Amino acid sequence: MSDDSTPKRFRFAADPDLPGWNRWQFADETRFNEFLGPLHVKVEGGIARVRMVPQRIHSNLADNVHGGAILGFIDVALFGAARGLGVLVAGGAQTLDLSTQFIAGARFDAPIEAHVELLRETGRFLFMRGLVKQNETVIASFTATVRKPSRP
Repeated sequence: MSDDSTPKRFRFAADPDLPGWNRWQFADETRFNEFLGPLHVKVEGGIARVRMVPQRIHSNLADNVHGGAILGFIDVALFGAARGLGVLVAGGAQTLDLSTQFIAGARFDAPIEAHVELLRETGRFLFMRGLVKQNETVIASFTATVRKPSRP
């Protein structure tokens, strides 16, 4: 999906290193998302899987992924998932609410994935929910509402 009237704010294309996955990242590498590293998106059966590979910079003093890094990842994953699901293109959408329940710690030496489901789409809103997992361990659950961008 592309919108030629929108500046190229994001890169979203097949990743040659991860067959079946798209690499999704800001074109401007000075933005917050770059702190999370490149994210990868894959849609399977209506669920968007958004993958992050945490690094030591994302860790806390317990050598787990910091809760703030997980929250930031979830927030950004909503938009990567929406892009993968074909309901958003690029820029202008906003998170209106995000409720997260932490369930377990995540190690910073293995990928984490947000498995995001679109519950409902209206003219202005996306209602989403999901789980953050590391391998088979559920790290967090979340629900969110995203407001779609205003039309010019």
